[in-house]
Amino acid sequence: MTPLERRASLSLAAIYMLRMLGMFMILPVFSVMARDLPDATPLLVGVAISAYGLTQALFQIPFGIWSDRLGRKPVITFGLLLFVLGSAVAALSDTLVGIILGRALQGAGAVAAVVMAMAADLTREEHRTKAMALIGISIGLSFAIAMVLGPVLSNWMGLKGLFWLITGLAVLSIVVLHVVVPTPEVSRFHRDAQLRTGSVGRVFGNQELLRLDVGIFSLHLILTATFVVLPLVLRDQLQLPTEDHWTLYLPVFILAILTMVPFVILAEKKRKMKPVFVGFIGLVALSDLGFAFLADGFVAVFILLYVFFTGFNLLEATLPSMVSKIAPPDLKGTAMGVYSTAQFLGAFVGGTGAGYIHGHFGILPVFYACALVALAWFLVALFMKPPRHVSSLLINIENMPISQAKGLAVELPKIAGIVESVVVVEEGVAYLKVDKQHLDQAALNACLSEARGDD
Repeated sequence: MTPLERRASLSLAAIYMLRMLGMFMILPVFSVMARDLPDATPLLVGVAISAYGLTQALFQIPFGIWSDRLGRKPVITFGLLLFVLGSAVAALSDTLVGIILGRALQGAGAVAAVVMAMAADLTREEHRTKAMALIGISIGLSFAIAMVLGPVLSNWMGLKGLFWLITGLAVLSIVVLHVVVPTPEVSRFHRDAQLRTGSVGRVFGNQELLRLDVGIFSLHLILTATFVVLPLVLRDQLQLPTEDHWTLYLPVFILAILTMVPFVILAEKKRKMKPVFVGFIGLVALSDLGFAFLADGFVAVFILLYVFFTGFNLLEATLPSMVSKIAPPDLKGTAMGVYSTAQFLGAFVGGTGAGYIHGHFGILPVFYACALVALAWFLVALFMKPPRHVSSLLINIENMPISQAKGLAVELPKIAGIVESVVVVEEGVAYLKVDKQHLDQAALNACLSEARGDD
């Protein structure tokens, strides 16, 4: 990557991270701290935690469309300003209704897809996966940091102070956008990073992609629902003060990440994706069942959280990889757009549903419900086809003569290791799915050289 590409990738990842920190930081503490508000009910607590998911799901596709017409930076700026406004509204509110409004405004600044599109504008095709990987890593880091910092900071500055801190992080992200992020010389549509509304039907018609959409919906439903009630269990049943919850989360996260790495290698390198994937869905189901029956001691909760986050982290990492493997090469952006919408809807349904169940039936039925959702997902995943072990490869053909580019579309499928190929002449990009273990790189290079007329 060039220095400009590295700067663009790192700064956009920083914006994503700052925004997601604001989303996640209240997750481990809100259900405990919100009980002191005058209109507190379990249902409203659940809605407040998850309201961002609904508005994020509703607005992320329109924001992507607007960015194609109005430019990336103006749309990202507007979205981040909405996030700032929502955070400030939540900080100034003395009621849960006001906080719900603030959280909904936070989610309405749905710039995630636009950030991805801007990363595509600022990186060459051959380096784009690196930029996307950096952004993906930033999401995982923000979640881990938020889970540890949330309890510590909330004890120091209270719920209002936490929302003011989130407001400040959002303002900082706007500064990063305008001071550090380069401005693209040209913004154009990227099929690998953006949703094409005309192709959504093809995505919904792909049964294997729908299984993965059900998966990410279920995973974030379970995560959000679990953390509507788990902080209450730690505080009330284990008598662990909220400010000390980080002493549980930090070692659990470290152990979970260390544990998942060998299984990711087994899934990707040893081509055991389906058994690893299905097995870890089962682990998530078992951990939620365990919370219902065994959450009466620190050691038991520690082990259950360790199992839960090992499963969650692996599934969170492998699901987008599987979408990339299964989606047609020119539909990756559309498939990921639908996938992201399902993710945020899952968070909203999980928080709201957990609040309702908690309010009417108590804490333990929330864990039962999460386990049932995980079991249903397990059955859906059990019958999926093993994903192909392929990688995405983008090739710039912008300066290639049209006749040669059309000829390339005929020749690429003949090369060993190229599983699928789509040449979009008007965009100047060839989208490939390749099996790296069997790819004839020399033949691919020779084919491209001939098409470009290289000596």
